[in-house]
Amino acid sequence: MKVTLKDGSVKEYDGGMAVIDIARDISEGLARVACAGEVNGSTVDLRTVLTEDCELNILTANEEKGLAALRHTASHVLAEAVKRLYPNAKLAIGPSIDTGFYYDFECDPFSREDLDALEKEMKKIIKEGKTLEKYTLPREKAIEFMKEKGEPYKVELIEDLPEDAEISFYSQGDFTDLCAGPHLMTTKNIKAFKLISSSGAYWRGNENNKMLTRIYGTAFNKKEELEAYLAHLEDIKKRDHNKLGREMELFTTVDVIGQGLPLLMPKGAKIIQTMQRWIEDLEEERGYVRTKTPLMAKSDLYKISGHWDHYKDGMFVMGDEEADKEVFALRPMTCPFQYYVYKASQKSYRDLPLRYGETSTLFRCEDSGEMHGLTRVRQFTISEGHLIVRPDQMDEEFKGCLDLARYCLRTLGVEEDVTYRLSKWDPENSEKYIGTAEVWEETQQRIRNVLNELEIPFYEEDGEAAFYGPKVDIQAKNVYGKEDTMITIQWDALLAEQFDMYYVDQNGEKVRPYIIHRTSMGCYERTLAWLIEKYAGMFPTWLCPEQVRVLPISEKYKDYAAKVEAELKANGILATIDNRAEKIGYKIRETRLAKIPYMLVVGQQEEEQGVVSVRSRFLGDEGQKPLSEFIDDICKEIRTKEIRKIEVTEEKKEK
Repeated sequence: MKVTLKDGSVKEYDGGMAVIDIARDISEGLARVACAGEVNGSTVDLRTVLTEDCELNILTANEEKGLAALRHTASHVLAEAVKRLYPNAKLAIGPSIDTGFYYDFECDPFSREDLDALEKEMKKIIKEGKTLEKYTLPREKAIEFMKEKGEPYKVELIEDLPEDAEISFYSQGDFTDLCAGPHLMTTKNIKAFKLISSSGAYWRGNENNKMLTRIYGTAFNKKEELEAYLAHLEDIKKRDHNKLGREMELFTTVDVIGQGLPLLMPKGAKIIQTMQRWIEDLEEERGYVRTKTPLMAKSDLYKISGHWDHYKDGMFVMGDEEADKEVFALRPMTCPFQYYVYKASQKSYRDLPLRYGETSTLFRCEDSGEMHGLTRVRQFTISEGHLIVRPDQMDEEFKGCLDLARYCLRTLGVEEDVTYRLSKWDPENSEKYIGTAEVWEETQQRIRNVLNELEIPFYEEDGEAAFYGPKVDIQAKNVYGKEDTMITIQWDALLAEQFDMYYVDQNGEKVRPYIIHRTSMGCYERTLAWLIEKYAGMFPTWLCPEQVRVLPISEKYKDYAAKVEAELKANGILATIDNRAEKIGYKIRETRLAKIPYMLVVGQQEEEQGVVSVRSRFLGDEGQKPLSEFIDDICKEIRTKEIRKIEVTEEKKEK
C-alpha cells in the first residue's frame, strides 16, 4: 500500500495501517498533536485503517478540520460531566461548530454557576486522560443499548437510520455516546476550553418539539488562542446591536406589542430617515419612479402570483373563506402591487425599461424562536423595487442593480464585509417552483455570466431561489457569525405570464417582459442593526442622529453656545447644547460615551474670538477653529458621506 503525504513524499506499507500509526511512523511528535486524518479529501478518524493506495494528510488543531475533531471531543467531555453531576439529564446531540461546540440536554436550565461547576468536572475528566475507544453495533442492538441507558433522543436518532446500518459509538471510560466521530485519541489532548453560555433549543430545531437546554462552549489547542477568542467575545458583547441599540436609545421592544415588532426611538428613527431619503434620491437619479401601494390585499392577488400556494404560512391572514367572507393578507412583498401599476396602461417597447421604486413596509409571520432585535422581525421596511424590462435589456439592467447595491455598500463602509451567493432552484424538489427546468437553467447561467463579467466572486447554493426565479443574495454575518441576507436581486422570467403583463413590440406584437425584483440597500431595520455592530455605535457623521454637541464651560457662556448651536442648525447640522450645571470634564466624558462625532467647547476666549474649541472622536483635541471653518469642514464630511478613521486612543482622549 502506497500512502502519499501532504508534502508529496510516499510511505509504503505491507498491510493495513491505522491513520494514527502512520502518524507515529512519520514522527512521535506528529502523533501526539494529531486530531484526525484527511484521506483523499475526506475527514476520517485517527483509528481508521487504510488498506489501499491513497493521499493522506494528518490534521492537527492548526487546521479547521483538526480543530473540529478536538472540539467534538470536548463536547463529549461536557456530556460526561453533565451526566456525572446531573444523572437524570438526557443526552441529545453535541456537534462541533465554527465557534466551538454545543450539546443539547433534556434537563433544567443551567446558571453561570452551574457552567463553572461543569468546567471543573470537565477538567477532572481531561486530567484522567481517558482513551476514547470506537466500536459499532447493529441497528437493533444499538437501539436496545440506548433504551437500557434511558436515552430516548439517541434512540430516535438511531431509528431514523437504515435498518442495515452499523451504528458507531465512542466510549471514554464508563461514559459512552452515540457518534460518527472523528475524535481525539485521548481526552488529555484538550488543552484549553471554556463553557460560554446556556440557552433553550428545540429538539431538531422544530418548535413543535420539546424545548431542550443547550450549552455552548469553545476549545482551542493553546491557552493563548482561547484567551484571544474570549477577548473577541467581550468585544462582540459591546457591539451586539440588541444590547447596544437599546443602551443608545435607538430602539426598544415591548411584550404587550409583540415579538418582532420593535419600536424605533427618535435617534433610531432619525438614522433610518436619513438612509431612506438618501436611497430615494439616489434611485431617482438612476431613473426610478416611485409608487405607493396598499399594505394589504385580498387573497385573490396572492393566488395569481403564487404566494398563496408557496408562501401562505409566512403571511398574516385575516378573514375566513369558509365563512363566505373576503380574505385579506398583510403583504409580505410589493411585487404584485407594482405589476398592477404597470398594467394600468398599455406599454410600448419604447417605454421599457420601467424602474419602479417604493419604500415598502412588509409583514412576515416569522417563528417566535427566530425573532432577534432588528435583524429578524415581523414588520420591516425595505428599499424595494421592480424593473420591467425587455428580454434584450435584462443583462444590462441586472448589472445596474448590482452596481447600485455595491455603491450603497461602499458608501456605508461595509463592501468588504459581504459575500455574493447565486441562489438557485433545487431540481430534486421541483414542485416548490414554477417554470420549466430549461428556464431555470438558462436564467441561472445568465446570472452567472453577469457576475463573471463584473468579476464579482460568488458561490452557488441550491434550494435558496425564490419560487419564481434565481437570485443574487448579498450576505453578511452579524457579530456572532450568523449569516443574513442584506440585499437581494432576483431574475424573474415567469411571473409576467401569470399576471398577463405585456408590452407591444416594434412589430405591433404583444410580448412578455422580464422582471427584476431587487433591493438597493435591503431592509432598513436589519441594515441599522448591521451598522450598529460594524461601528460599535460610532456611525459615520452623516448618519449620526446627533452630529455636534455644544458644551459651554459655565452658565455665563450659554448665550454664545446658543448662537453656535443656531448657526450649526441653520447649515443643516444636527446639533444640541448641554446647558447642565456640570463641570466641563464631566460633559466631555458624557458626550464621548454618547458616541457623538464632535463636541464644541465654548468659554470666554472662544466667545471673544468668535471661535470654537473642537474635540472629535477621530483626533481628540483638534484645537480652536473659526466657527465658519468648522461648519465648512463638517458640511463637506456630511455631503460626501466620508467615513473618517479614529486615529486617537481612549487614553489620549482623556488627556
